[in-house]
Amino acid sequence: MVQEYQSPVRVYKHPFELIMAAYVRRFPKCPLIPVFVDSEIISENQSGDGSTLVTERRCTIDIDAPRLLKRIAGVDYLYFVQRNTLNRRDRTLHIEVHNETFSNRVIVRECCNYSVHPENEDWTCFEQTASLDIKSFFGFESTAEKIAMKQYAASIKKGKEIIEYYLRELEEEGVTYIPRWTPAVVSGAAGAGLQLPPPSTDRAIPVNNANDEDPACPTELVAGSPDDKLDADYIRRYLGDLTPLQESCLIRLRQWLQETHKGKIPKDQHVLRFLRARDFSLDKARELLCQSLTWRKQHQVDFLLDTWQRPQLLQEYYTGGWHHHDRDGRPLYILRLGQMDTKGLVRALGEEALLRQVLSINEEGLRRCEENTRVFGRPISCWTCLVDLEGLNMRHLWRPGVKALLRIIEVVEANYPETLGRLLILRAPRVFPVLWTLVSPLIDENTRKKFLVYAGNDYQGPGGLVDYIDREVIPDFLGGDCMCDIPEGGMVPKSLYRTAEELESEENRLLTDSIYKSASIFKGAPYEMLIEITEASSVITWDFDVCKGDVVFNIYHSKRAPQPPKKDTLGAHAITSLGAINAQLIDRSWVLGQDYSMVEKALTCREGESVQGSHITRWPGFYILQWRFHNSPACTASSLPRVDDVLASLQVSSHKCKIMYYTEVLASHDFRGSMTSLESCHSGFSQLSAATTSSSQSHASSISR
Repeated sequence: MVQEYQSPVRVYKHPFELIMAAYVRRFPKCPLIPVFVDSEIISENQSGDGSTLVTERRCTIDIDAPRLLKRIAGVDYLYFVQRNTLNRRDRTLHIEVHNETFSNRVIVRECCNYSVHPENEDWTCFEQTASLDIKSFFGFESTAEKIAMKQYAASIKKGKEIIEYYLRELEEEGVTYIPRWTPAVVSGAAGAGLQLPPPSTDRAIPVNNANDEDPACPTELVAGSPDDKLDADYIRRYLGDLTPLQESCLIRLRQWLQETHKGKIPKDQHVLRFLRARDFSLDKARELLCQSLTWRKQHQVDFLLDTWQRPQLLQEYYTGGWHHHDRDGRPLYILRLGQMDTKGLVRALGEEALLRQVLSINEEGLRRCEENTRVFGRPISCWTCLVDLEGLNMRHLWRPGVKALLRIIEVVEANYPETLGRLLILRAPRVFPVLWTLVSPLIDENTRKKFLVYAGNDYQGPGGLVDYIDREVIPDFLGGDCMCDIPEGGMVPKSLYRTAEELESEENRLLTDSIYKSASIFKGAPYEMLIEITEASSVITWDFDVCKGDVVFNIYHSKRAPQPPKKDTLGAHAITSLGAINAQLIDRSWVLGQDYSMVEKALTCREGESVQGSHITRWPGFYILQWRFHNSPACTASSLPRVDDVLASLQVSSHKCKIMYYTEVLASHDFRGSMTSLESCHSGFSQLSAATTSSSQSHASSISR
């Protein structure tokens, strides 16, 4: 299995030339890296004007491996070849490394780059990528991989410290400034290496500690704001302490989302939650995240806080609300579940309203976490929930109510992982174990570990509530002095109950009431939809996600209307049931070029891609949008990993694809934007996207993705 690593772009707040002077001091050997035994220059070539210097070194590495493994391998040291290309004119250093030892068994590739910070020419950026592929290693492949990744992670962590160490050494020697390269300065052998100026230079730039702020630079860049993707300080301040491999997983997943979702990607904090929920398994996290993004887009969850109006019943009888924060700075949500008439709320509103209420709470929690991150200056990625169970009784175990609770837990677990930092359950009655037995199987194991349960008044003693919440914010109903603005609940009047028929008619609206439709594409049976255009120069727009499999998208025009299928009981826009065959709008007897014509070049869309585009109609008539199954033999036979399924529930057949689509027809006088950048007025793009990711949507003249 190939192990890959990609670092964030580290920032040294020093000029490039000074960083290079510190870098060359690492050779021929570095006492700060005990495993780096020695190095020798194999070759060194310089361009005629002295601007480019290419140096090849052979490096000796003493891997910290068991002696037995070394004896089996028959080596004491490993040898790597390092090729450095220094471009003084462009102020860049490109480093390529590959292994010489065991090159037929193990393939190691590493690329590093030093360059000038794009926003500040007196700062230097460093980034690196690496891959490790152990094909065979005497039967110790797994052990060798663990040793290699451990060593690599340790050297990455040490890298910045080493540069800073030699910067301080240069400062102690009086070297605080190195002039930039100019053609007139370099001649012949004089420019064969990095030349340090004498200490008596006429201009000196103080060598600051890497954590010091440069007053001439924007504060937000120094602090590592979300807009600054080049400073590793951003990761520590907004995301927390991550290992190099965890950073790599985050960056690789974010890049994959940028390539397939075209800018409609969530913030780094949200991506990181899904990685943590799957123990940084990139494939598993990607599958879960893509499923959630599809769900958010299909049901317009991003707009929930702005569009959903809480019914008056919830405002009066839903006994929950936000209340300050805990000792760790996490937003604190308090739910007096024992005082809430769950049966009455379900009977009066239906479980759909309760689900929307819980989703709005989670969306508000995400916002509050971002606000607290800015306020406290450290990453706050989750919240604390305090559940008061005083008053809980058998009424709360009413079967439809428990069913609603289980469904809510299932939705929240799938779409808001790692958002709960701690759950404090207070005053748990005897009936609580029964409820816990019902709901605990649906709760992720990592989440269950965050539950703390207190019976009776145990929360008031040592190890209780005061360990997690400051005394001054403990609610009055729990013995504190802080007034808590949360409804007291009570019994919902039975006169407000709705009939079972009324509730059933509105059931599952969140899963079906969407501007996006789902469709299945079977092998040999494409999915087609018909659009009648009465006015030339109208604009057909589309927005669809390929949820499973690969599809080919076509648009056809016909002057005559397709004959309706003989057994069309669901209509032209129907979503066929599992195993059904899609209705064919294009008659098999039709001849392309005579009965109908293709108006756009066929577009192959891969699994996981999000596609938006538009077509300006040249003639009135009937337009057919067609999605058909695409089976690539090359992909099927390839050993390379495919994009994971984005909806686990749709994994039913290798001969079936799934899409989620929305189309809209705009009159010629209604479309917005230029002819090359048309957008659907109602197309739902994720508002989880943030300024932290710089990517743009590209639109071709008629189809874009």
